[in-house]
Amino acid sequence: MSAFALFAVAAFGVAYIGPLSASTTHAEAAELDPLSLYAGTIADAQSYLSRSDDTVSLGRDGMVYTVYVAPKPTPTPTPTAAVDSSTASSAAWTPPFVSPDPGTAQAVAYSMVQARGWGDDEFACLVALWSKESGWRVNAYNAGSGAYGIPQALPGSKMASAGADWETNPATQIAWGLGYITGRYSTPCGAWAHSQSSGWY
Repeated sequence: MSAFALFAVAAFGVAYIGPLSASTTHAEAAELDPLSLYAGTIADAQSYLSRSDDTVSLGRDGMVYTVYVAPKPTPTPTPTAAVDSSTASSAAWTPPFVSPDPGTAQAVAYSMVQARGWGDDEFACLVALWSKESGWRVNAYNAGSGAYGIPQALPGSKMASAGADWETNPATQIAWGLGYITGRYSTPCGAWAHSQSSGWY
C-alpha cells in the first residue's frame, strides 16, 4: 500500500512537471519562478501603499474590490503658555525682610513705612530698591543724571518740598521718597517691580 502511494505521487509529479517544463519558454518560466512572483507581488503592494488617495482598487478574475486605506493622522502640536520675560524676571525674586539696625536710615524708614500701614514685605522691597539706587547714602550723587540722596531724586532739589535740610537729613529724604513712591507706584513693591523690569523707578 505504501509503495503504491509513493509510486502514484512520483507519477503525478512527472506527469505535471514534464509537460509544463517542455511547453514553457524561459520568460514564462521566470514568471512562474517563486522568487520572481514574490518580487512582483511586493512591488505591486508598495505601489498601492504609496498612493495618495484614500482607496485602492484590487482586481482578480475580472472582479474589482475597493479597499479603504485609513489616512495617517497629522499630529497636533500642544500649545504652550507664553511667558512675559519682564514679569518673569521681576517675580523671580522677592526681597526678604531684615530688621533694621536701630538709629540707621533704614530704621527711620521702617517706622515711616509702618505709619503708612504697609507691612514688612513692603519695607523689604524699599530696602532692596534704595540699596540698588543709593546704598542708603544721604549724599549719594549720580554725576550722569544729577540724581541725589537716598531715593535718588532727580533733581535732588525736589526734596526741598519735604524740608530745607534735604541735602543732609535722611528723614527728610525718606519722607519725600515715600511720597514719590506712593504717588507714582502706590507701594514700594510696585516701585521695586518697575525697577526690576526697566532698570529705574
